[in-house]
Amino acid sequence: MPVTQVRVDYASRVEGEVCLDISFSQGQLKDLSLRVFEPPRFIEALLAGRSYTEAPEITSRICGICPTAHALATLRAVEKALGLEVDERTRQLRKLLAMGGMMQSHVLHVFFLAAPDYLGCQSALELAKDHMPVLKRAFRLKALANRISEEVGGRAVHTVTTRVGHFSAQPNPQRLASLRKELEGAREDALEAVRMVSGFEFPALERHTEYLCLSSPDEYALYEGRLVSSEGLDIGEDEYRSHVLERQAHATSVKYSTMKGGGSVMVGPLARFNLNFDKLSREAQSLAREYDFKPLQRNTFKATLARAIELVHLCEESIRVIDSLEGLEDVGPREGRRGPGLALTEAPRGLLYHSYLLNARGLIEKADIVTPTAHNALNMEEDLRSLAPMIASLPEREATLRCEMLLRAYDPCISCSVHSVKVRVHR
Repeated sequence: MPVTQVRVDYASRVEGEVCLDISFSQGQLKDLSLRVFEPPRFIEALLAGRSYTEAPEITSRICGICPTAHALATLRAVEKALGLEVDERTRQLRKLLAMGGMMQSHVLHVFFLAAPDYLGCQSALELAKDHMPVLKRAFRLKALANRISEEVGGRAVHTVTTRVGHFSAQPNPQRLASLRKELEGAREDALEAVRMVSGFEFPALERHTEYLCLSSPDEYALYEGRLVSSEGLDIGEDEYRSHVLERQAHATSVKYSTMKGGGSVMVGPLARFNLNFDKLSREAQSLAREYDFKPLQRNTFKATLARAIELVHLCEESIRVIDSLEGLEDVGPREGRRGPGLALTEAPRGLLYHSYLLNARGLIEKADIVTPTAHNALNMEEDLRSLAPMIASLPEREATLRCEMLLRAYDPCISCSVHSVKVRVHR
């Protein structure tokens, strides 16, 4: 029998602080509010007056799970402002670093945040009781992802070798060769992750959404590319602010992003999968087809499967990038004409925007940063509105779990990090 109220003060396996209130009247949705109460970090204000050389280290502290994405977005934006073009070796190493950071985050989400919901566990700790092979697979993949960051970026979290225009230190060739061998061995763990996630019983939720991500004709875009959407948008990154608007929402710390003349958007692995499927590695595409997972997918819960498929791609693409480094020299950046200091890159959770205005002394006068969750926030709320009628008649525990599972599917990083949820459903 359904209850009149569902309330969870602290839900585990999400990152940050967000409160969800849902009210029903006679089984119909009356009101829904998704409110982020985590205080703002004011990183943009903190950057004002700082040298551009300090920016990558400061912005990487926005998030401890995807610091690499913030650092790389900052580097690309600053280099555009300075008119610097990095050499091909630097570009490839940055791509490898980005993939290592994405693997770190995807393993965390797939195995430790999402899997317990579908394997009947209260937490990842319970996986050790009945799913030890799953847990060991997760630790192997996580350790490998950490080593990618260590070899290229100097350490697993908050890299120390990334500099404007270059790397302060080059990775050891012998250790890169060893890393390549480990990546070959990790393929089977990544394949097993897809097999596991494809067996999850995802709740039904189909809603028309505009998907937004980077795209490139030559590769599965993560580090750079054009901005495309499922509604036909195809623009250069410099045109971002002409098409994506941002507004402060009522009673929440996170801003809402919308398309000019349109509505909410979804960024992240499901958007990348839907719009860049043909750029995935052959094995990743083959696996997706094997489990009848093909674009366009409109069930947000299945973003976890998209992450698992990306893990397979990341292993294979990392091998390709390591091979491409042969013969590429560290020649340093070339100078060109200065331009807009903005860049888009793909964080594990989706599209990330950084923009900087520099003065003649190289100090930052203004910074503008839009995180994946700011892009997703309104779409999260609209997904919950679509889910609400489906949970109106469910028992308290199950209704609450469905809401939390949907939020977890976004892997939200509100204030670029979210780890508690309050859910109140009033009937």
